[in-house]
Amino acid sequence: MFDGRWREAVDRRTGPVGAALHRHGVTADVLTATGLVSALGTAWLVATGHLIPAIFVLTLTGMHDLFDGPVAKAAGTTSVRGAFFDSVVDRVSDAVLMGGVSWYLVSTHRGHLVLLPLAILGVSSLISYQRAKADALGIGGATGGLMERAERMILLGAGFISTSLLVPDLWVLLGLTSATAIGRFVRAWHHAEGPPRVVADRTGRSRWREARVDSRWRAWREARAAGERAGRSAQPAGRWRARRREAPLASRSGRLRRAGNPKVRAGRPSGDSGS
Repeated sequence: MFDGRWREAVDRRTGPVGAALHRHGVTADVLTATGLVSALGTAWLVATGHLIPAIFVLTLTGMHDLFDGPVAKAAGTTSVRGAFFDSVVDRVSDAVLMGGVSWYLVSTHRGHLVLLPLAILGVSSLISYQRAKADALGIGGATGGLMERAERMILLGAGFISTSLLVPDLWVLLGLTSATAIGRFVRAWHHAEGPPRVVADRTGRSRWREARVDSRWRAWREARAAGERAGRSAQPAGRWRARRREAPLASRSGRLRRAGNPKVRAGRPSGDSGS
């Protein structure tokens, strides 16, 4: 939601802060790396049962993730490598945080509740994968939703307020994250039902992409079948006449009929008198 509907409003407020951090020598890569360190600290606090301090360290983790983009824009260093580094660190941070929650549940609860954070982590990774795959295929729709990364971190932090609130909070987080993943899939599916499009790869060359994302094998097979149908309908009579000329005539009446036909005699090789 913050990344989609309110993106412009967030950028207007974080832009001046990013410019100030850049003036003090802070780089976007430093913020991304220290955000991972903060996520590790949050996971350790949660795993050891210090949930209230974990809220403040989780907030610090979110601040690092919030301001690394504005700092990169202020420095003019936005690049594909920086975006890739930020995305990978975000996935690692999510795994670390849910690992800390799982450790805490193992220590304080019985049963299979440890699988709940792992399910949230799996659905969260699916949300990120849908967006990356849709961008790679050149289709839209796999963005936005109710539970993007910022919203997931806010709701997770709310569960750290009380030990009795954590498990219900995780169930709500799983449900809303699953709804976000389903919504992105449906929107991307509808965006894929369009005309064929051409997408430029990173080398600048254009490669063919079909909005319905059919396989290359199917396209090749259909083209081959169409070519075979066109070839069969082009000269059916010509092939039949060629076979008739080459095939030996078994009956005497057939040989006499060919000998009496001037067109057939003209097409026969010399030296063949029909005897």
